[in-house]
Amino acid sequence: MLTRRQYLALSAAAVATAALPAQAQQVQPQPFALSAHLAPVTVRTRAGLEPGQLIVVTSEHYLYWVTEPGRALRYGVAVGKEGLNFRGTAVIGRKAEWPSWKPTPEMIERNPRYARYADGMPGGPGNPLGARALYLYRNGNDTAFRIHGTTEPWSIGRSVSNGCIRMLNEHVTELYQKVPLGTRVTVY
Repeated sequence: MLTRRQYLALSAAAVATAALPAQAQQVQPQPFALSAHLAPVTVRTRAGLEPGQLIVVTSEHYLYWVTEPGRALRYGVAVGKEGLNFRGTAVIGRKAEWPSWKPTPEMIERNPRYARYADGMPGGPGNPLGARALYLYRNGNDTAFRIHGTTEPWSIGRSVSNGCIRMLNEHVTELYQKVPLGTRVTVY
């Protein structure tokens, strides 16, 4: 039961809150929360997968880093829109921290607002490649596909990119530290 003094104090606080400017009363946005099924987890894999390799199953929105025979660390990822996904095998030919970004001519054709970045965008927190990038190479050539961070964490678990494989920045930073150049990547 409230005392008279507690009642008066609560009433005064309620009146003071109502008098605050509307902007001061705005609720702060909730931090992003990844769906539990997309969070990193160690899983069993089929026999015969070589430790160290990366496997991406685009239809499931998962990237697997094979840690030992029969085991992998699974991450939720975002992948390319229908028809834009990389398929097949590549190797990590380059790694970059806070990479710069330059849209391909095909990306600009599909989305003309990218034209303002035709000369490139420096790396940093606002860059769409996020905190780290692992560049996929095939036969010694850059495929223009990447495994990279994102400024759009809500996209994880969806098919929304121009073909790259997106990870949360903290997840790609962790993976970046673990996988060396030359790591084999297979995308299904």
